[in-house]
Amino acid sequence: MQEPKNIWIRAIPAYIVVVLLGLWIMGKAVVLQFNAELKEKASKISFDEEELLAKRGDILAHDGRILATSLPYYHLYMDCTVPADSVFNPGVGKLAAALSNLFRDKSAAAYEKLLRNGRKQKKQYLRLGDRKISYTELMDVSKFPIFEKGRNRGGYIAEKKDTRTYPYKSLAFRTIGRSNEVGVSVGIEGAFDYALKGTPGKRMVQRIAGGAWEPVNSSTNIVPEDGMDVVSTLDIDIQDAAETALRDQLANSTVFEAGCAVVMEVKTGEIRAIANMRRRPDGTYAEEFNYAIGQATEPGSTFKLYTLIALLEDNKVALQDIIDTEKGRWVYYRTAFTDVTSGGYGTITVQEVFEKSSNVGFAKMAVDYYKENPRQYVDKLYAMKLNEKIGLQIAGEAAPQIRYPGDKLWSGLSLPMMSMGYEVLLTPIKTLTLYNAIANNGRMVKPKFVKELKQGDESITTFSTDVISSAVCSKSTLNKVYSAMEGVIERGTGTHIRDERYRIAGKTGTARIAYNGGYGRDGMKKHQASFAGFFPADNPRYSAIVVLYTGETKSNFYGGTWAAPVFKQIADKIFVSHPEWAEEVRPERGTPMYADLIADNAEKPLLAKVNSGDLPSVIGRSLKDALFLLENQGWVVSFSGSGHVVKQSLPPGTQVIKGGAIHIELK
Repeated sequence: MQEPKNIWIRAIPAYIVVVLLGLWIMGKAVVLQFNAELKEKASKISFDEEELLAKRGDILAHDGRILATSLPYYHLYMDCTVPADSVFNPGVGKLAAALSNLFRDKSAAAYEKLLRNGRKQKKQYLRLGDRKISYTELMDVSKFPIFEKGRNRGGYIAEKKDTRTYPYKSLAFRTIGRSNEVGVSVGIEGAFDYALKGTPGKRMVQRIAGGAWEPVNSSTNIVPEDGMDVVSTLDIDIQDAAETALRDQLANSTVFEAGCAVVMEVKTGEIRAIANMRRRPDGTYAEEFNYAIGQATEPGSTFKLYTLIALLEDNKVALQDIIDTEKGRWVYYRTAFTDVTSGGYGTITVQEVFEKSSNVGFAKMAVDYYKENPRQYVDKLYAMKLNEKIGLQIAGEAAPQIRYPGDKLWSGLSLPMMSMGYEVLLTPIKTLTLYNAIANNGRMVKPKFVKELKQGDESITTFSTDVISSAVCSKSTLNKVYSAMEGVIERGTGTHIRDERYRIAGKTGTARIAYNGGYGRDGMKKHQASFAGFFPADNPRYSAIVVLYTGETKSNFYGGTWAAPVFKQIADKIFVSHPEWAEEVRPERGTPMYADLIADNAEKPLLAKVNSGDLPSVIGRSLKDALFLLENQGWVVSFSGSGHVVKQSLPPGTQVIKGGAIHIELK
């Protein structure tokens, strides 16, 4: 029998072998795991997934003209390690000169130094230029010395980035809106971002020599789906007329701080123009805030229309009833209600109270007929939906405020104050919505900014006209207030915008603006001058509102003398563009009218030649592409049909004439 010690000695080598074998197996497992991680890392280093942004859809005017589009622009870089010495050394000076001429941000010598330093430091991503370049410029860049060898031998890298472009510059700026790189957007751009942005795709890319990434075929690649086009209701010509008229009037006094104007198509509620102007420190005006939908203020005398409707609907008065407006001053609850005219209007009819916009007359009627039951009056205002937000297609609508008896802010003065447009808050577009209802035979429709979403030539979604109320008042009341509104222009506060060619119906408005806890002091005050109405009165097609806001002043600014002329200028522009409203006036040669017309046109360089190249062929293009090309050259374009262009009235190569007419046919 062997001793235990000897057995133990013999077992040691076997034990060591087993331990070493186990360590070897564990080591192999670690190596295999490590190699797998290396392979995975190597895979990630060699391949990656890249997001492909979809092309953002266009925003179009109601007739298809482009208001906002995305065009490709490029950041230019260079991989300085790519060109061979035989290519780089003889060409670097010429490339530097070409870059200097393109960007004009530094001298040719500075560019040559930049390129040589980049070469020395083996930079693979050297930024060139201080701006993005267009596709046309990129085509020129591809022919520059060194770069003409292509990306793999010349080393130039162009990073594409679609940039939002607005062919009509700042026209309807706040309504079209803007969308920035972090997704904050306003106006139509913001409200319809879901349709405009499309669906992004993805693709596999592989790192190649020099550190650049190159797309590769992969079953996981997804093609992006371009965004839809948004067809707005805006009319470029009416929008331009509204902005011009508003800006011109605001420029007539340095007291004005801002203003807005809105034009609506009566039957459909489609907004044809919406202009908002705010005074800048340098005295110019720009669209920086949407007053028309975002600013609710005490409207003043335009609110008297609603009070008149309530009085008539409740059978409190008839237009021929007599009201004693005193001598232009009436005291109630120790507060004086006054009229503009010195000495007042005396005893006049209800219709004249409205035509002359008598504060005393409306305050007295409100107290006389609703003092015992003020809820009856306010309920009529609620029945006209004045206390409700419209629910517009674009964001930013300010809420209206109509006080109700029993509210903590209701007082003994609330009834007469509300009757003349105080102690209530309305936005201009809210006011316009009810005025438009009067023009629309009592049918109140929701203002509309967008009428269709399209994918190419295919209509995806159409937005019908939404009816807020089928009848804001009875037919009898409607006819009476219609007559009263025409009387404002014929005999009342709006007589100076009366026109023999077409009739206007409307109401002027003047209000003090509350600020710093009151309506001014030491003779200083702020005013809001407004006018709301529609035309032509015998067959209304358009309604509109104009509101002007002043800063502090000792002067008075009335709706009839300041806002109404803006309304009239816009209406005139629309009238002359609708020859079916009246026979066209054609001055005969040799008459003074003909001479004035020629002289007037001679002062305007509408037919001056511009250096925009020759007329291109637009055959085969879509309407929006053709309009974009031709209108950017200065042509006045008319079109017929739908589809793609099959004929143009002037041949390609014709010298461009700014203001020249061209017609295109589509099928």
